Amino acid sequence: MTVDMAVENTIDYTLSVMTMEDYDEVYHLWMQIHGFGIRTMDDSREGIERFIRRNPTTSVVARCQGKVIGAILCGHDGRRGCLYHVCVAEQYRKHGIGKAMAVWCMKALQEEQINKVSLIAFKSNELGNRFWKESGWEFREDLNYYDFTLNDNNITRFNE
Repeated sequence: MTVDMAVENTIDYTLSVMTMEDYDEVYHLWMQIHGFGIRTMDDSREGIERFIRRNPTTSVVARCQGKVIGAILCGHDGRRGCLYHVCVAEQYRKHGIGKAMAVWCMKALQEEQINKVSLIAFKSNELGNRFWKESGWEFREDLNYYDFTLNDNNITRFNE
């Protein structure tokens, strides 16, 4: 599925399913995002290929003039969806691209009969947290999120 978008006549962009052919451009975009956490194994070509193979229709890229300007990894476990690595290149923010990508992913999840979606945002990501709250996402105060590392070689590095 590809969707052509024109927001306020300022930026023309398209949304389409993320494939492995997009990996190099998406990874390059991730590396440009200040404060973005990249995991050495999970975000490698092999890790993303495994993710996309498991979730072939739910991740999205936004392109402007053929260049990747935004991306979301989106997948599900058969019960609940999750958005990962939501990002829009800085010069393309505030034009509705992030919201359009999130809605695109939610529709893709609904097509797979997924009824709930979640995401994780770093507490220090003020811009992202404000975006999600303004977009109608509910901040959960009734639960704690736990993590357990199964492979110590899967290190998170944050872009400066």
